[in-house]
Amino acid sequence: MRGLAAMVRDLAARTPGNRERSADMWRALAICLVVFGHWFVVAVTYRNGRLSGYNALDVLSWMDPVTWLFQVMPIFFLVGGYAGGASMASHRASGGDGIGWVLRRTDRLLRPTTALFLVLPLTSLVIVAAGVNTDLLGHAAWLASIPLWFLLAYLVLVVLTPWLYALHRRAGLAAPVAMVVIVAVADLLGRGLHVPVVGLSTYLFAWMAIYQFGFCWRDGLLRLSRRQALAVAAGGLAALIGLTVVGPYPVGMVGYNTAPPSLALMALATTQIGLVLALRPAANRWLRRIGPWSAVIATNAVILTVFLWHMAAAVIAAVVLVPTGILPQPPLHSTAWLLWRVPWLAACALVLIVLVALFARIELRRPLTHSVERGPWRDGATVLGSAAVLAGLLIVAVAGPGYHGPTGLPWGGVLAYLCGAAVLRVTRDRSVRSDAGP
Repeated sequence: MRGLAAMVRDLAARTPGNRERSADMWRALAICLVVFGHWFVVAVTYRNGRLSGYNALDVLSWMDPVTWLFQVMPIFFLVGGYAGGASMASHRASGGDGIGWVLRRTDRLLRPTTALFLVLPLTSLVIVAAGVNTDLLGHAAWLASIPLWFLLAYLVLVVLTPWLYALHRRAGLAAPVAMVVIVAVADLLGRGLHVPVVGLSTYLFAWMAIYQFGFCWRDGLLRLSRRQALAVAAGGLAALIGLTVVGPYPVGMVGYNTAPPSLALMALATTQIGLVLALRPAANRWLRRIGPWSAVIATNAVILTVFLWHMAAAVIAAVVLVPTGILPQPPLHSTAWLLWRVPWLAACALVLIVLVALFARIELRRPLTHSVERGPWRDGATVLGSAAVLAGLLIVAVAGPGYHGPTGLPWGGVLAYLCGAAVLRVTRDRSVRSDAGP
């Protein structure tokens, strides 16, 4: 942690005056809200010696409107597009190419993720050897791997960024608008007319549209006055209410509206984009203070570690607190259940702090800064490694809570991911070494 404090001080002192600090703030806030929301809705049960659980959102319908506040992944993808566009523009200006950018950009994303893909299977093997119930192991491993869903979607966009940014340079705002139209049409065909497969395309185009809006924000194509930005937010909110409260879509923004992403989620994203733009000047002024800005830097320095391990923290807290009786199990609809959420959240936070202390150093390693040598072997290896990584993430993400063998996670997915990550690591190291010279 001493290293983190020194790094925060250094980064705070070297922050240029023209940096869009609000983007960093929204990234940190979005992930923290996701972590808090996931922990809050976990309902753990212990009956007849068996530990289990379920999603409280499936039972507590009054929480559906609250998901409008906690479904902030659109903000995360918006900020991801902003950061990706800024990084790509800088990389291109220095003479770098798209494949080289992908190798550099995936470095920080894959290092903490690889740690998760190593630790979870190894821990599962130990648990199986100890004779723990396999059904419990399967459910626990599935819960711990839930963050991989959104990481998969984000990593797809990172890999596609060289081509997406080229599209942005040609089409500007027309590109994300066209993608939103595709989402609307696919939503109509998939949900309304029950055309198979077509609706699944929104998994790609919905997040891609928001990512492209991030490019537009960074390049000044979303330069709106405060009044105009609030009008965009109000329009998105009106569409959201019309589609859910009045229209056929469920009010909740978790589940039906995200699997796959729906037109209602696009309306929520429009509301959030408007609010982000409206609050931008005030946020940047506030973040010029050393205290808030240092907190944002510190959070972002370990943000992927926090995101990847937060559900593992919930699993550990449940195993320790519930069977021992430390944490009671009041009825879900009772006031007592809500009150006991406070110590539950505190326990999850304490466990996560320990996990971050153990694994954050992997994310805190100095990122790759050297350029990478061009060559056909490098390009082919990068494509192959990226495909294997994405395939592994997809296999794990769709596997479900069943028992998938002693590795906890599906062994095919684990093997595909680790092989892909290894190919990218070797490609990255050889490219840098070759470029740097003897």
